[in-house]
Amino acid sequence: MKYTCMVIAVADINAARKFYEDLFGMEVFQDYGKNITFTCGLALQQDFDWLVNLPKEKILKKSNNAEIVFEEQDFDGFLCRLKEYPDIEYLGEVIEHSWGQRVIRFYDPDGHIIEVGEEMKRVIKRFLASGMTMEEVSAKMDVSVDDLTKLLNS
Repeated sequence: MKYTCMVIAVADINAARKFYEDLFGMEVFQDYGKNITFTCGLALQQDFDWLVNLPKEKILKKSNNAEIVFEEQDFDGFLCRLKEYPDIEYLGEVIEHSWGQRVIRFYDPDGHIIEVGEEMKRVIKRFLASGMTMEEVSAKMDVSVDDLTKLLNS
């Protein structure tokens, strides 16, 4: 078996496509009109109720039971780009998790939770640049030194 993609319901395929292309730099892999798949595997579906054969009222906006997660190399630059979207509804401010990754969460135009986090490789490099040893970074992030090394070399 092979995982292929995640499909999310959107009200307006063109508006959703523009949002994901402009803000995240996504590229379309397949375009079937009311269904678009990006090269990363995320797919957008207008008329989702028709696709899954459910009544329209069963398709919930802001169900808050999943999130679409991105990592960004230039996290601060992304935050500046995000400010260009005045209608964004945030779930809170930027937070830093106990493992050191900074993240922001917000809703896309269709009420799906988006998380954008600082790329983990950058987090590790930031810790190392601050003078922490690999062992200290390993302890802070609760991950083995071997796994940190693999991530840094990937």
